[in-house]
Amino acid sequence: MTGVTQEPSFFDAVGGHDTFVRLVDAFYDGVADDPVLRPMYPEEDLGPAKERFTLFLEQYWGGPGTYSAQRGHPRLRMRHAPFKVNPDARDRWLAHMRTAVDSLGLAPIHESQLWDYLERAAFSMINTFED
Repeated sequence: MTGVTQEPSFFDAVGGHDTFVRLVDAFYDGVADDPVLRPMYPEEDLGPAKERFTLFLEQYWGGPGTYSAQRGHPRLRMRHAPFKVNPDARDRWLAHMRTAVDSLGLAPIHESQLWDYLERAAFSMINTFED
């Protein structure tokens, strides 16, 4: 079909790799000092977690498939099962992510799409209602 233009992926439309690095860096700036979330990251250095999260988000939003090539299927609930993800943890995660998303200055349509996904993902990770 000549003359058909394909819409850019969300990944490309928001600025690609650099945008997702900025998002994840801003998010982990909040997590680093959070007394509930920080203990969920057993590594002393948050660098490896940042890299995994960046690769996951990039792949999800139409960027390179590096996450799956390195780690297989995301299996988000399974990977989070060892951690107590209760409503408080969810709310803290969302608060740090809200700050990170706001820092990007995305176009409203992209901000809305991204936030909708992140909010749904956070709610789906709850695996306990215990404190």
